[in-house]
Amino acid sequence: MTEATHDEPHGGDLGTRLNWLRAAVLGANDGIVSTAGLVVGVAGATGARAALLTAGLAGLLAGSISMAAGEYISVFTQRDSEKAALAMERRELREQPEEELEELTGLLAARGLSDDVAREAAVQLTERDALRAHARVELGIDPDALANPWHAAGASFLAFTVGALLPLLAIVLPPPSVRLYVTILSVLTALALTGWWSARLGSAPVGRAMVRNVGGGALAMAVTYGAGSLLGAAGV
Repeated sequence: MTEATHDEPHGGDLGTRLNWLRAAVLGANDGIVSTAGLVVGVAGATGARAALLTAGLAGLLAGSISMAAGEYISVFTQRDSEKAALAMERRELREQPEEELEELTGLLAARGLSDDVAREAAVQLTERDALRAHARVELGIDPDALANPWHAAGASFLAFTVGALLPLLAIVLPPPSVRLYVTILSVLTALALTGWWSARLGSAPVGRAMVRNVGGGALAMAVTYGAGSLLGAAGV
């Protein structure tokens, strides 16, 4: 029992690490699907390696920068909201400490502690660090680990780029006669892996997630290849 307990991950930031890992998997998945759809669509219209490389690089750069910018704005907004909530809590603790102590006691009691134990715990937590206690129990915020928009933007940029490189390299490196088949096989295999990984991280059914992932990617490539073939045949 002691060894099992010792081996369990008790880090307070475990949930945060899992969220970052899940976001990285989803970012890579987006890079795979969007870039694969782009280069396969272009391959339907032309077999020129230069055109495929140009389209793939443009899609990679546009997608990764867009993902990074969107994540930066989103997380920056979240960080501002967290700071505002902490500032309000700090003011309430200064202006009405007794009411805040009662509030903390009620929150702890709502988590299953008896009234007496909840009161004693609230008093001790308040004496140790009132703001941190209220931030974690009431707001669900760790004041020492606020969301970092630069980290989020960098992770999104890197994840999308890694994902996008697979279809880009698969479409430009093989000989023209097999490049489309290599790309489709590589993309579907990668999507099966990211579907499996995301399901494992979220404790969801693995088979269903893999089928959804592979099916969505296959549909995207089929649609863009069909559109590219029509445009190529029309001489556009």
